[in-house]
Amino acid sequence: MNASEFRRRGKEMVDYVADYMEGIEGRQVYPDVEPGYLRPLIPSTAPQEPEAFEDIINDVEKIIMPGVTHWHSPYFFAYFPTASSYPAMLADMLCGAIGCIGFSWAASPACTELETVMMDWLGKMLQLPEEFLAGKSGEGGGVIQGSASEATLVALLAARTKVIRRLQATSPGLTQAAIMEKLVAYASDQAHSSVERAGLIGGVKLKAIPSDGNFTLRASALQEALQRDKAAGLIPFFVVATLGTTSCCSFDNLLEVGPICNQENLWLHIDAAYAGSAFICPEFRHLLNGVEFADSFNFNPHKWLLVNFDCSAMWVKRRTDLTGAFKLDPLYLKHSHQDSGLITDYRHWQLPLGRRFRSLKMWFVFRMYGVKGLQAYIRKHVRLSHELESLLQQDPRFEVCAAVTLGLVCFRLRGSNKLNEALLERINSAKKIHLVPCHLRDKFVLRFAICSRTVESAHVQFAWEHIRELATDLLRAEQEQK
Repeated sequence: MNASEFRRRGKEMVDYVADYMEGIEGRQVYPDVEPGYLRPLIPSTAPQEPEAFEDIINDVEKIIMPGVTHWHSPYFFAYFPTASSYPAMLADMLCGAIGCIGFSWAASPACTELETVMMDWLGKMLQLPEEFLAGKSGEGGGVIQGSASEATLVALLAARTKVIRRLQATSPGLTQAAIMEKLVAYASDQAHSSVERAGLIGGVKLKAIPSDGNFTLRASALQEALQRDKAAGLIPFFVVATLGTTSCCSFDNLLEVGPICNQENLWLHIDAAYAGSAFICPEFRHLLNGVEFADSFNFNPHKWLLVNFDCSAMWVKRRTDLTGAFKLDPLYLKHSHQDSGLITDYRHWQLPLGRRFRSLKMWFVFRMYGVKGLQAYIRKHVRLSHELESLLQQDPRFEVCAAVTLGLVCFRLRGSNKLNEALLERINSAKKIHLVPCHLRDKFVLRFAICSRTVESAHVQFAWEHIRELATDLLRAEQEQK
């Protein structure tokens, strides 16, 4: 494909994408395929000779689209949103064209410097404390990770390195292995599974602290665990506080937990993967109060801030905590400006070496929407979640199972878990909308997340009527069996 054909095919692809996005409402939200559907539809080996672009595009509709779950359909209410906007798509196109591997400033100065500035822009939108901003001479700063899972792991590994070096400085005879076997990290029993995985990869114990009746991590429960573990000779070193848990969007109490972490010299990492986007709205900023106690903070603009995946924003108060843990400097990666103090090399802030020019997506989206446009988008989703909450509260057969703070509603039929499992099975088998469940304590609960950029009140109303009808049919069938 030469430049001339690329111009032509590129325009065709933009038209295809625009048609897909505009017509996505007419596509079934969840596919009708079984595992292994795709392999028989394509050859077992790559073609020896070039194939025509038209044939490939035809196969997209014939082979790929039948197996796609349409995350951007206004009838997709599962998991949490994944962001999508035309400015971000265009920026990704430019990112692919520039094609730099921005592991260091020298590898592409604009890639490094735009990321630093965009993370400061976003930090100011969130009203983060100054210590988290790079500025012109700050000790902190932000970095784009691939996911919140990566950010949690990076924070845990940095905290592990920091505590090992601190203990070895005071007791030089202590081996790393002797310290490692006693290290213990903590998170709420509502924390994401990626936190547990970070403990597994990091080779440290991770303990789940029981949350309270509102699914919130409180100081008393954490304090009790710390005292018990220290008495047993363990070494607490790391705490993850979640703002907007995956199951029900509950919020750990930072104002209680934060001071304890500071007093006990524990690294506090905040995981706000979904909810963090909402903190750009003044009315939701209070949910972040206590961030001043944290060592690191992370959320995903690629969930709810119209920046397409992947773009996970992570800030630290002291970037030397990261670079001290991950810095390796072979000669082939060194450059003349790396010790100037004027720039940073992001390869020292992350697990991979290579990195894409992801900050372009932030730059395009922030400029083309403006802060006010992004705030309006968040508020619309929150408004729609409260609309569903109100509808549920008017039907005595249903119960809302957790506070509706942002764009997630957790609900169930009053009755057994088996009844609610059957309701979800009917919902997802019909494939008119798509939901996923969670467990809140011993209850099987349906999650309804406002996800699509194009979702409107009419889609929520349609979903509610559909759920009500299926519930009516289910309850009638249950009654007939008795």
